Amino acid sequence: MIKLVGVEKTLGGQRVLQGVDFDIPAGKLTTIIGRSGEGKSVLLKHMIGLLQPDRGQVWVGDKEISRMRGKALNEVRKRFAMLFQGAALFDSLTVFENVAFPLREKLRMKGAEVSRRVDEKLEQVGLAGMGHKYPAELSGGMKKRAGLARALVMEPEIILFDEPTTGLDPLMAKSIHDLIVAMHQRFKFTAVMVSHEIPEIFGISDWVAMLRKGKIALMAPAAEFVKTTDPEIHEFISVSGPVSLKEAAG
Repeated sequence: MIKLVGVEKTLGGQRVLQGVDFDIPAGKLTTIIGRSGEGKSVLLKHMIGLLQPDRGQVWVGDKEISRMRGKALNEVRKRFAMLFQGAALFDSLTVFENVAFPLREKLRMKGAEVSRRVDEKLEQVGLAGMGHKYPAELSGGMKKRAGLARALVMEPEIILFDEPTTGLDPLMAKSIHDLIVAMHQRFKFTAVMVSHEIPEIFGISDWVAMLRKGKIALMAPAAEFVKTTDPEIHEFISVSGPVSLKEAAG
């Protein structure tokens, strides 16, 4: 579904991506892990065309997007939705209006069809009857749910999740992970998630990839990833203890 070939990127004089080769399988949930500052969010932004590589190629299906501009890039982006760290809701709009925004702005949809789709997505994420509220009236977990509803409302092929549980307590983080998994299983979209939630991500991901020193150090099915013999990767994923990793591996 998404393929990166030799992607390099320098930001602020620092080489962030140093030749990333990365194949993301269609219909699966792939999680990217790595130490802070390794460029995980930068990697996501290349996938959706918010950043362009200094060198290399980014493919979405059969489209090479790394040099695209304007209408051509916007057409590819219609296949995507993105859930940002802070949900990125518009404070001046109600939850309903936030979720309806991409339907009205991108699809020029109006009237009853907007209401039907928004109400449907709010119900699916557990926010039925909450459309009249403003973001300031929501808890952190509810904001994440509203952001997920907005991502789902366009019925995208691909959803990118940038640290979707940042700032949440462990129980709320688990509920958001469970919701993402449930929506993924229901709608079969391709999911790419950046997360620091170890070892929990091994229980919800189909594939796990680690970004290290500007490259993908390892990508494997979740159950295989935790068996790595690479000492640096093993140390990184063992921070929560071997018992947790054993459980994550099944």
